[in-house]
Amino acid sequence: MTRRGCRRVLFVVHNVTSATRLLDVLPLFADDPRVQLLATCTESSPFLDGVPGLLEAAGLPVLPWKQAVELPVDLAISASYGGQLHEIRGKLAVISHGVGYNKKLAKRQAPSAKRQAPSAKRQAAFGLGPEWLLRNGKPIASTTVLSHPEQLERLAAACPEAVPTAVLAGDPCYDRLLAALPHRERFRRALGVATDQRLIVVTSTWGHRSLFGGEPPDPLLGLLPRLTAELPADEYRSAAVLHPNIWHGHGPGQVRAWLDGARRAGLALIPPLEAWRQALIAADCVIGDHGSVTYYAAAIGRPVLLAAFPDPDLGTDLDPGSPVAALGRTAPRLRLHDGLAAQLDDAIERHDPARYNTLSQQVSSAPARSAALLRALFYDLLALAEPAGRPATLDRLLPPGAAHNPTRAPPERTAPLRVLPRIPPGGPPEVAVERYADARFEPETDGHDGAHTAVHEDTRDISRLRIADVILCYAAEDDPRVGPPAVWTAEILARHPGCRLAAYITGPDRCTVRARGDGPARLTAAPDASGRVDLCDPAAYASALHAWLGDGGSLADAAAHGLTVVTGRARHRVRVEITG
Repeated sequence: MTRRGCRRVLFVVHNVTSATRLLDVLPLFADDPRVQLLATCTESSPFLDGVPGLLEAAGLPVLPWKQAVELPVDLAISASYGGQLHEIRGKLAVISHGVGYNKKLAKRQAPSAKRQAPSAKRQAAFGLGPEWLLRNGKPIASTTVLSHPEQLERLAAACPEAVPTAVLAGDPCYDRLLAALPHRERFRRALGVATDQRLIVVTSTWGHRSLFGGEPPDPLLGLLPRLTAELPADEYRSAAVLHPNIWHGHGPGQVRAWLDGARRAGLALIPPLEAWRQALIAADCVIGDHGSVTYYAAAIGRPVLLAAFPDPDLGTDLDPGSPVAALGRTAPRLRLHDGLAAQLDDAIERHDPARYNTLSQQVSSAPARSAALLRALFYDLLALAEPAGRPATLDRLLPPGAAHNPTRAPPERTAPLRVLPRIPPGGPPEVAVERYADARFEPETDGHDGAHTAVHEDTRDISRLRIADVILCYAAEDDPRVGPPAVWTAEILARHPGCRLAAYITGPDRCTVRARGDGPARLTAAPDASGRVDLCDPAAYASALHAWLGDGGSLADAAAHGLTVVTGRARHRVRVEITG
């Protein structure tokens, strides 16, 4: 070591889930040359996939577990029980990796010990029971961090021996959410959600009673494709936030494969370590289950619909006295066999932001204060004075970075789109469009003269290109692999004689189109009153123009008067410029 005499702080990782909470508190040791941070993995979790990459990304020295328990440390911090934590040579602080302590998890025991295992009815929540907290009748941890006194009450009932170790120090994950609430609109725009669109976030914990659980054929897993099929593509956006144990229990590739059709139809699949908090803040409604993410959504005032939830009074999966069990008794259920749009709209429009006030108050007894409380606790355990002149802070939540590419702000749906237009009689060029992004779904077309199909050039089923009325491409204007737009649109019409219009989307608010019999034209949305660009998918402008031309309108009229495209409650003013 180049620097000597540092206090050693060991972050103990069980799996990706617990690591996310450790990453929350990592900034509390920033700018302190007196502290050396280390990391290790207990290797006790069945969900070890993803841990090596996460530890590598954190950039801390990683010790094999055998070496970690032989090395004296000044403080070890774990976000979960499990493994041989009692072997650590130093003070141990255990913090929750979710919203408090709610789920039950049976501890694997030797056959000789099974006769003494607590019954399922008396079993406490994972992290509060003696089978997890004690060894030889004494607490394993020097400090058990709780976020609210209700957890202390349950700890006292389940394991009174551990009560002297308990400290109330808030919830850093919740505090990061609270601090970022004013940036909701920034997050929505970074995720490509337009002002008048509704973002529906579906979240699932792990386990066979979760929303993502069950056995095929399974109506819950079918919910995600239904969202993209039943909801008009320009009025709703959908995103999925899945528990890390789903990702790393089944494999990221398998999860993406299961949801391939929904992703091609526009579902945003949020990686387990990236942007899930921002997605919650940006959401208009959250569909969930008994996971912590659903509870956090309710706690920050989002409308919540439960699509799966174990009976909270049976006590088999949840502690009946836990806040998450209380959510199960309070939140409305999603009716899986009824239409989704009406249920979602009703949940959003009738939602009372104060509905979950009591539950939100049980997340933390010290909202916005966890950074200060936790740093004071950790430095007290280290027998060090806190860094002078620097307040304790957590990392801010920033806008999701992937959406900064301007050509990808609208969702790039490669599934065929069924487009239903309506054109008011008379008046200037105006077209209302509803687009449904699922080849298997045939919406009602009555009253929609000029219904047509728009297909991405990179669609998986290339046979759909032969019947496409509109063919789409998303690329930068100067992309040599595809463009220039005027050339690509001409080539598409020549290659596909059934196509009536080709559209090359070059940005979040513009595209170049060529209708059969006309030259190229550029469609550009007028900015809103604040000067920001429109975030409607420009492919909707192209379909609106196709419908206008098919109804007898002319490109010259659209260029002279502009084109108004209506999607749901939103009206988009689009300039039409003939360029060739």
